[in-house]
Amino acid sequence: MSSVKKYIAEFIGTFVLVLFACGTAAVVGCSPAFGTGYLLTALAFGLVIVAMAYSIGNVSGCYINPAVSIAMLVSKKLGLKDFIGYIVAQFAGAIAGAAVLKVLIDPISPESALGANGLYHDDIALSLLVEVILTFVFVLAILGVTSKKEYSSVAGVVIGLTLTLVHILGISFTGTSVNPARSFGPALLVGGDALSDVWVFLLAPLAGGVLAALVYKFLAPKED
Repeated sequence: MSSVKKYIAEFIGTFVLVLFACGTAAVVGCSPAFGTGYLLTALAFGLVIVAMAYSIGNVSGCYINPAVSIAMLVSKKLGLKDFIGYIVAQFAGAIAGAAVLKVLIDPISPESALGANGLYHDDIALSLLVEVILTFVFVLAILGVTSKKEYSSVAGVVIGLTLTLVHILGISFTGTSVNPARSFGPALLVGGDALSDVWVFLLAPLAGGVLAALVYKFLAPKED
């Protein structure tokens, strides 16, 4: 498979994730006080993963997340060259998705945060902890379900549902990032506090992804 095709697939996947999932958060809201919007946002993130997994998964693996990419690099399932290409494509796709979302949202809500993440009670340490834990659980599930070919038919559903799960818990705290590209795109377009705090949502998911890869390598049977 051509590397360029893989990078294009990763761009498209991340673009769709930000446009549809962050777009849902921007349109319906994600306050715990309004349960319907909260759950719709969580489901939107999970459903995008399911849709993309079964459309571009056979092209690039459908990582569409630098935290997943770095876990695959640590697990030696992704080479350094493709890792760099994936990261560039994912961030570019997220920025493009956020830009299109801003064009669509501006007429009805020009001050929209575009689904950007925010610190939990302005506490950097707690926000880092939340994001590391959420990303660890998400990436650990990905490593497990992609470890055997016999799981391939259900992998997209499992990964999508796991992303929904971590959003159901994490939205109340940080809005749930678990994905540096997904956080950076909206933050770049919104600016202000969202952009100045975005480093938390770049660092913590990457750390969670590396931790998940190391733990899975320790726990997995030798044949994995």
